[in-house]
Amino acid sequence: MLRRSFLAKIAAVPFLPAVANVSAAMSPVRPTNLPEGKSRPRASVNGVNLCYEETGEGVPLVWVHEYGGDLRSWEPQVRYFSRRYRVLTYNHRGYAPSTIPTAASDYSQNLLVDDLHQLLKHLELGPVHLGGCSMGANVARDFAIAHSEMTKSLILLGAGAGSVNREQFVQDEEAIAAGLERDGIASLVHHFEIAPNRASFKQKDPRGFAEFLRQLTEHDAQASAHLAREVLVKRKTVFELETELKALRVPTLIMAGDRDTPSIEPSVVMREWIPHAGLAVFPGCGHVANLEEPGLFNLQVTEFLAAVEARRWAGWSG
Repeated sequence: MLRRSFLAKIAAVPFLPAVANVSAAMSPVRPTNLPEGKSRPRASVNGVNLCYEETGEGVPLVWVHEYGGDLRSWEPQVRYFSRRYRVLTYNHRGYAPSTIPTAASDYSQNLLVDDLHQLLKHLELGPVHLGGCSMGANVARDFAIAHSEMTKSLILLGAGAGSVNREQFVQDEEAIAAGLERDGIASLVHHFEIAPNRASFKQKDPRGFAEFLRQLTEHDAQASAHLAREVLVKRKTVFELETELKALRVPTLIMAGDRDTPSIEPSVVMREWIPHAGLAVFPGCGHVANLEEPGLFNLQVTEFLAAVEARRWAGWSG
């Protein structure tokens, strides 16, 4: 009778709300507090100085940030994964305190990939677990294509925007760039404040979303305009990378929120083309699941990394 009563109580415990509470308990976008007088180190690579931060010890795990964020966007992941991994985050060129080039020609997808490559060489890291969100996911993907020997595994969140509805995407990015040059960074803040694929983040976590916007106000308007035109618009679409993706032999986890319409079809296509890829879709979630649902995101990545380390992921065995 006692055993039945115990089992009945266990059965009554709701599983999904418990997971949701884990997510809620992990406050997103909290800037790292550095000791007074201290600053993050910088690496002189590829003609620029890149600001970076290393936390923890172990196998390297590198996170590459999105267009609207910076290294602080990975704070929920830094705090969690640095318990087991040597976590590296950094700011792309164009994001202070990394170098902010003034010329449009100093921004391109290839330059961002080369920056990452040289940063890892400078820090003597590799192979690494490599993850990215949005613009950062596209950089991580193209890095893995160019340097698969340095990529232990690949984690892509919200990748491939601009691969579908191409004409509208180009028009939107040009409008963003023009707004930045006309009205400054406030125009980009307004854009993200009303963006459909950020609405669920804003609704679930107003405090976290407000912090995301506050950090965005620190970004350079002209650099953001250059990045929109020279990186987001000019990088290759997923469909232009079919041959390279089909040849990629790196274990890959692809993730997207079901409310992030621009990345859903590209994510499904990449899942079909990358030989050892798996796809996770977060329900009721937008573009930045690592901030919007950090508990679920971290859990998914943890399971993926464990499978990779056991050499048992999506048909891949090393």
